Amino acid sequence: MQAVLLEEFQEPLTVQDVERPEPEPDGAVAEVIGCGICRSDWHCWQGDWDWFGYRPDPPHVLGHEPTGRIVSVGENVENVEEGQEVAIPFNFACGSCDLCRNGRENICENHIGLGFMNQAPGAFAEEVHIPNADLNAVPLPDDIDAESAAGMGCRFMTSFHAMAHRAPVSAGDDVVIHGCGGIGLSAVHIANALGGNVIGVDLMDEKLERAEDLGAVATVNAQEVDDPAKEVRDITDGGADVSADALGIATTCQNAVNSLRKGGTHVQIGLTTSEEEGMVPLPTDEFVAKEIDFKGSLGLQPSRYSEMLDMVESSKLDPTALVEETVDIHQVPDELAAMSDYNTVGIPVCNEFSN
Repeated sequence: MQAVLLEEFQEPLTVQDVERPEPEPDGAVAEVIGCGICRSDWHCWQGDWDWFGYRPDPPHVLGHEPTGRIVSVGENVENVEEGQEVAIPFNFACGSCDLCRNGRENICENHIGLGFMNQAPGAFAEEVHIPNADLNAVPLPDDIDAESAAGMGCRFMTSFHAMAHRAPVSAGDDVVIHGCGGIGLSAVHIANALGGNVIGVDLMDEKLERAEDLGAVATVNAQEVDDPAKEVRDITDGGADVSADALGIATTCQNAVNSLRKGGTHVQIGLTTSEEEGMVPLPTDEFVAKEIDFKGSLGLQPSRYSEMLDMVESSKLDPTALVEETVDIHQVPDELAAMSDYNTVGIPVCNEFSN
């Protein structure tokens, strides 16, 4: 089968023939119907994130935002069946550790990152293997097809967890999103659906216009003001209730935290680059004096997908609104290369995987 192969960090990616996966006893194999092309794939290609284990040994298949149709299952799989269309979380869980048994399978003690770790070749491929399929393959409702659901990958479901669970956003909350790429625009859309008054902050007018289309009540071009955080505090008459850094660089993280009012909550969604290596200086005394909460958000528990899917079914959320373009597998390397300039708007999706 064809797949996008990382052969050497920072060197051009290629589409090559690789062996099709076979299901493990507890696993399943899905034909990939759609797979989002994400900045996290770009980070992996660049060789970032070895400081927390997301650096696979080349050659390795990339891609971590798939939906698909089950084509084969292992002998121990009980609930997943051939022919089912499924969403596939990127953060595979074991289902048996304490965290999994307490509803936090998104941060499973035995977490395996799809496309980011040797144990889980990715989904820029015709087929992908899903370990512990009864847990990690999430059947889609009949009225949400896998092609439409391809916009609900890592960026969308991580933003849902961030806004709905980790913040959580309540009706009337002032919410500021710093960085309006795919994950940031997802957060704008979701926070708006939850009743928040959303402010988008970015450097590009095109991204800020998309934020407004998705429900932002105000936007700030950080290139055009001296202090984006002060601008947000002025707009919100004292500061936001919830902030999120959806990019993962020191500037956006610090600006997001400084946008908050007393008692506010910051949710970190973006992961850092090799420049920060996971370490960003923050105003610690402000956290104390203002009793600010700082939270992380990683993925979404398979057991809580139903909340997001219910909002999609009722048209409160529309992941297709985030999809900027669809491409075939041979265009994926160029799409990822374009992310080096931070110019991608919305979510590109690969939906053709064979010649």
